[in-house]
Amino acid sequence: MSEQPESPFSYAEVGATAHQFPPGYHHFRVRRRLGTGRALFESAATQILTYRMQQGTGIFRGADTPTAAPGTHLTVRLALGPLGVTAPCRIVYVVDEPDRRGFAYGTLPGHPEIGEELFLVEYDPSDDSVHGVVAAFSRPGTWYTRLGGPVVRLIQHWFARRYIATIRPT
Repeated sequence: MSEQPESPFSYAEVGATAHQFPPGYHHFRVRRRLGTGRALFESAATQILTYRMQQGTGIFRGADTPTAAPGTHLTVRLALGPLGVTAPCRIVYVVDEPDRRGFAYGTLPGHPEIGEELFLVEYDPSDDSVHGVVAAFSRPGTWYTRLGGPVVRLIQHWFARRYIATIRPT
């Protein structure tokens, strides 16, 4: 990626996906069962931390690091046919807990939305289940996402489900 100076995030509530989502944004959380077992959890964690969710949906364009790390710049491209927009993001934090792993990225200037998105896998030792989670808070950052209104929200939810569906047992 580039050696440009750090751009500020396009929102003030940096890191809020780790706690309570801020008011004034659209909030969503999608959680889906992936299966069972610690091996699946470990595999899913590796896939998430190496951007498999973004790659699997075909929107990933690149990242500064091969594995998610705070400060990593990454770019996704959101397109409909030949029309598209490049959306710059930066990783805010990484979750590295025994039963939860993933990362959150925040939007940078030039992204069509303003906010933060969390990509996570959870392991529940009580029943050996593994769940994929995508959660976000966002609001329109451009005239066309404001104009898109409810359609943009439907697309976000569709992508969240697709992100989780990209995780495959290995």
